[in-house]
Amino acid sequence: KFTVNSKIDNILKNLVGEEIRQGYLNSNPERTVRVRTKGTKAFLTIKGKNQGLIRKEFEYEIPINDAGELLNLCEPFIIDKVRFTFIENNLTWEVDVFKGVHNGLIIAEVELEDENQQFELPDWVETDVSLDPRYYNNNLSKNPLN
Repeated sequence: KFTVNSKIDNILKNLVGEEIRQGYLNSNPERTVRVRTKGTKAFLTIKGKNQGLIRKEFEYEIPINDAGELLNLCEPFIIDKVRFTFIENNLTWEVDVFKGVHNGLIIAEVELEDENQQFELPDWVETDVSLDPRYYNNNLSKNPLN
């Protein structure tokens, strides 16, 4: 996970993002239970405790109407964001542009083969916040950074 600088704007302006709305039914660090709508689909996700940069994750598609009801049961704050996905230097990047109480926050994530994989950071990447708990979505759902 990385913060970004304004150079990311040149990439995102040519992409179409996907609206995401998510909340947490349980944000305990030992296990989180998340409800997410992504476009016209919805998912229930259970994640285990972080072990370094790795954590177990189980995700199940659920009816979109159920997700709407479950979001009403979630802890504050609901996370609203637009996700942009693209490939740069043979790596898939996901850049989340947050809205609502998190407006102005932009976070980039890259998927690696393993946590020790070496790669070159693009010039739009600023700070590695992978291990900073303030940037975990489950913590953002409780404590907005803005």
